[in-house]
Amino acid sequence: MPSDVTGGLAVTREAIASVAPLLRPHLRRTPVAPADLADFGLPPGPLLLKLEQLQHSGSFKARGAFANLLLREVPAAGVVAASGGNHGAAVAYAARALGVPARIFVPTVSSPAKISRIRGYGAELEVGGDTYHEALAASQAWAAGSGALEVPAFDQPETMLGAGTLGLELLEQAPAATTVLASVGGGGLLGGITAAVAGRMTVIGVEPDGAPTLTRALAAGAPADAETGSIAVDSLAPRRIGEHTFAVLAGQVRDVILVSDDDIRHALAALWETMRVVSEPGGCAALAALLSGRYRPAPDETVAVVISGANTTAVGFRH
Repeated sequence: MPSDVTGGLAVTREAIASVAPLLRPHLRRTPVAPADLADFGLPPGPLLLKLEQLQHSGSFKARGAFANLLLREVPAAGVVAASGGNHGAAVAYAARALGVPARIFVPTVSSPAKISRIRGYGAELEVGGDTYHEALAASQAWAAGSGALEVPAFDQPETMLGAGTLGLELLEQAPAATTVLASVGGGGLLGGITAAVAGRMTVIGVEPDGAPTLTRALAAGAPADAETGSIAVDSLAPRRIGEHTFAVLAGQVRDVILVSDDDIRHALAALWETMRVVSEPGGCAALAALLSGRYRPAPDETVAVVISGANTTAVGFRH
């Protein structure tokens, strides 16, 4: 597989396509649900929802987890990962499926639903620190002492290659789509999608205004620290975008849109009321950009939105 200038794997459509058959037996091909913007009280127009919350472990993260465990050499000590919750659940799920020991570190802000999932998949779990950054430091210390393989939540070429298989599916399932909106935390999902659909769809990133990791990086010309305060803190607030992910995203993403916590809450409620689809806050940020009017499609535009996770205990939402 080709390498980039950093010595890692090149994250390209061709590389993603070569990895996809290896991952296919372990992943669900999640559906695309057709809708209309008018269903949500907006001017009429086509809307396609990629329902990735139906993926194994409840989010797109299973794609990158399996890519890491299948493409990299896993030592006898197993794997270790830091996560706000979804990546940890995905690594725990993949490790169980492949018979690999796993230890997951999450901060105290991780939701009970995500903690429960990780424990349910049989991984060793460490809960501590207030932020993902602290969980990451603890996981790195464990890796150094144990010899376990670190499985980064976003800043790893294999993680993006796995996430990119979602983009390939979208190209096949929604050939009429001209634009795709996806949430941004560390950039793994958006990086993978960007590589997969390059030249075929316009890519728009969406992030909480309380955790503007990609916005800050684009302004600085390099990954830079950002705030970590948001309703989506357990999935979209890693402090800074990844080095590898930024290298893929810089110059490729057409725009990054910031949405408020109120925008996200409204999108959660509207998605449930209109489609009877449940999402967690981080998984619904991309839809919030549309419903808030912060992103307005052109009349000839067909928009696809990735609903990227639903590890939540909520069964309904109130405006």
